[in-house]
Amino acid sequence: MRISRFYLDAPLASGEQSLEGDLAHYIGRVLRLGPGAPVQIFNGSGQEWPGEILDVSKREVRLALGAPVSGLAESPLQIHLGQAVSRGERMDWAIQKAVELGVAEITPLFTERCEVRLQGERADKRQQHWQQIAVSACEQCGRSRVPAIHAPVALADWLTGLQADLKLVLHHRTDQDLRSLPAPATLGLLIGPEGGLSAGEIDLAEAAGFHAARFGPRVLRTETAPVVAVGIAQHLWGDL
Repeated sequence: MRISRFYLDAPLASGEQSLEGDLAHYIGRVLRLGPGAPVQIFNGSGQEWPGEILDVSKREVRLALGAPVSGLAESPLQIHLGQAVSRGERMDWAIQKAVELGVAEITPLFTERCEVRLQGERADKRQQHWQQIAVSACEQCGRSRVPAIHAPVALADWLTGLQADLKLVLHHRTDQDLRSLPAPATLGLLIGPEGGLSAGEIDLAEAAGFHAARFGPRVLRTETAPVVAVGIAQHLWGDL
């Protein structure tokens, strides 16, 4: 029997726990879970609380939580993905799949060829939306820690502030063999927009310590590239 997992942004402890708002509505009205249904609750701490539903009403779901258990171990490779902002579902898909593959954090980037520009309240709403995408991906894939989705920034600002053992920029015009690079514990990974990074941006990345890297012979879409790149990196140096 599949046990439903839910993220709750709150301190958790063994005993009775009350849920309200959107999460309670989702459990009781959308999933139609009732008393006795098993659940697993996590709050991003790395632990999980097994439990069961005690009662469901219109506005509240009451749970009985057991003793905490260790959640799924994170990858030994800590990946910080810098993903150029793309339109609508493309960006959502890239974030969802990157989280499923184990990235530690994601920063949306504004580049020269980005077709999306976000400012002020609109940028805040998109960041919150992307963070919820990450939460939902963790609920589905079993992760107990939720990667941070940072506020969108200009590419140059991200390049100068990133700290990592190894930094890679996806670029199909290179013959760099990734297997020749020393295994990192932390990895910065830069993915460009639909039109690709400009020559100047690639030069800027290389000046900031990035190595040009090619992940196969074909030119990948902006939402496909992070899936392939993160998957290969996890295979070489992580837990895949």
